[in-house]
Amino acid sequence: MIRRLLVIPVAALAVAGCGSDNKKNDTSSATTSSTTSSTPAPSKPSTGGGSKLALEADPGGALKFTKDTLEAKAGTVTIEMKNPAPIPHAIAVEGNGVDKDGPTVQQGGTSKVTVTLKPGDYEFYCPVPGHKQGGMKGTLTVK
Repeated sequence: MIRRLLVIPVAALAVAGCGSDNKKNDTSSATTSSTTSSTPAPSKPSTGGGSKLALEADPGGALKFTKDTLEAKAGTVTIEMKNPAPIPHAIAVEGNGVDKDGPTVQQGGTSKVTVTLKPGDYEFYCPVPGHKQGGMKGTLTVK
């Protein structure tokens, strides 16, 4: 009788252990199915693995960025603009049917915009009124 009582908890632990292994297997099969769904590799590179670009507003408060040209691969492109300046700034991308603005941030903040872009030239700029007209813009070339 005592043996039977010991066998039941041991069997329950073994089943519970199998269950957690199955969860791990489920995760790896989810990874496998995810890998399987990403098997059409040609579609992923065409949408891009993603380009992350960085620039800053002029720290002295001039209406310009630290860069006036950027390059990226076609697909998802994220531009992060740090604002060390004492006036608010933001980052935006426009061209070829795209027009998207990041949030306006104060000194010490980071404005970020993410867009899906095809090859071509785009304009990045600060959408705060008067800043683009004041020269806070540049060219983003997507290949």
